[in-house]
Amino acid sequence: MTDWNSIEAADYAIPDAADLEELTAGLSRALADPDPGIRDGAAYSVLATWIERGVIDGPRRLALGDEMAARFGDPEIQARTFAPLVLDMLVGEGELRPEWVEAFARWYPAEEDLRGYDEKLGWLHAVAHGADLLGVLGRHAEVDPVRMLDVAAARLTAPTTYVWNQLEDDRLARAIARVLTRPDLSEQEATAWLGVIAAEFGADAIGVPVSAHLSNCLRTLRMLYVLADRGVRMTRDGDPQPLRHGPAVKARLAEVLDRIVRR
Repeated sequence: MTDWNSIEAADYAIPDAADLEELTAGLSRALADPDPGIRDGAAYSVLATWIERGVIDGPRRLALGDEMAARFGDPEIQARTFAPLVLDMLVGEGELRPEWVEAFARWYPAEEDLRGYDEKLGWLHAVAHGADLLGVLGRHAEVDPVRMLDVAAARLTAPTTYVWNQLEDDRLARAIARVLTRPDLSEQEATAWLGVIAAEFGADAIGVPVSAHLSNCLRTLRMLYVLADRGVRMTRDGDPQPLRHGPAVKARLAEVLDRIVRR
């Protein structure tokens, strides 16, 4: 078994006489492992660094992306939820296939296991990890930003009994806000996706007690309102960037939130 900790400690140097094909396959397996110490430890760091440094080259990147897209259909939750993290790395380095976008768009709203953290499996975070990929895809010139906004709306309106409790609402709001910085979005496109939410969660549809997916949606939209007002950072330390049609987005968010909570 490959010692990923040793590779990390050696500044990510490839071990002598090692086969990069086998190492890449091993990293892929590690990021689906049910042991969080394997999945979320040095193997993740090694994979991210090797992709960033170009150690894993173009053909291997594309093959890895195809594997991750297929993994959205894996029976194991940790395999499904770590796939978007790898695709995020690949897309961020310039790799993209339309099939990856389609696989993600099918999986993200349909995923039913929304646990953020599990005592045995560790971090799963389907909503947060998917949000990160949604934000990267939605800013990519070859991806339709309207499609990603529609996927976000579908995720927010998908029924669930699980209340997000690991800042998933903030992650998804930031991802949506980043998509909404696209300069090619029209005002209508920047706001139309909220119509699905308004229709799903109109005042007449609110039950008692408030459903989990309505609670999740409300908190996400409130955070998005703040970002529409203040701007959104593209990186952790970057300056906030204004949203395209920010005032119109704020106005439509206010209308939708009022429609939801009005009795």
